[in-house]
Amino acid sequence: MFVSVIIPNYNHSIFLNQRIDTVLNQTYRNFEVIILDDCSTDDSKLVIEQYRQHPQVTQIIFNESNGGTTFKQWEKGITLASGQLIWIAESDDWCEPTLLEELVQGFIKDPNCVLSYCQSYCVNNYGNIHWISQHNQLTESIDGRDYSLKYMLKNNTIFNASMVLWKKDKFPFIKKEFTTYKFCGDWLFWIELAQLGNVYVSGKILNFFRKHDLDVSSGAYHSGLNFIEALNLLSSLHLQQMISSEAYNKAMKHQFKMFWKEKRDLDPDARKKVVGHFKACIHSSIIYYKFKLSAIWKNEK
Repeated sequence: MFVSVIIPNYNHSIFLNQRIDTVLNQTYRNFEVIILDDCSTDDSKLVIEQYRQHPQVTQIIFNESNGGTTFKQWEKGITLASGQLIWIAESDDWCEPTLLEELVQGFIKDPNCVLSYCQSYCVNNYGNIHWISQHNQLTESIDGRDYSLKYMLKNNTIFNASMVLWKKDKFPFIKKEFTTYKFCGDWLFWIELAQLGNVYVSGKILNFFRKHDLDVSSGAYHSGLNFIEALNLLSSLHLQQMISSEAYNKAMKHQFKMFWKEKRDLDPDARKKVVGHFKACIHSSIIYYKFKLSAIWKNEK
């Protein structure tokens, strides 16, 4: 099966050689590489130009203006892709050479597979491992709707796009709402994609997800954007009747517990915004009474 590898980049020049090289050195060879740069202000262009003549690099595009969100870059790359399968290889990550070989198996074994992913190390710039994702089986194929309810409501189990391979022909059936998010767009994207077929999960750890000061998530956690977008996402799923009221309430309760643990790490303005979003989401829900948030809202005014 032909794979289109999309590498969306913004100011990751110091990571780009490792990223691109670990893509080009995959044991599975039936792929093309599309490199997109979103108006980087560092030396990214110089690094990217080193690969222009590589036979598997089919397109290099430098944006004339910054798109504002990586998910718009996703959409552009997907439109340009000619492969049956898509791999969004984030520009600050890297991987084992067998990643593609392993994930393609999900589609070979199951014609109804729409999404195949492996496990990932989360590491910092010094090579220290913060944590490792895991699955309770070496391989598993599961109905996508069941997968979403079981694994994707409390948090985004597929937390890094670089660990995923998916079917391009399903993209037209996914609402473009994911492009309006700055942080949680991938979470919504995977949930909607999973509704269209089966999910193949590999328990092998083949991806390296790099956490550093330049990544989008660091700013999102500090500003509370991760909570605000998670609440918007869950509310959207509930309004579209993709999840039941019971599942929605449980997921909201989990988000609140996480917020309560982390709220002191947010600045006061960010904390107020998050509380305001909880209030707006909970007004029409039974968990309004369970949480008894009135005292919290009063303290945050």
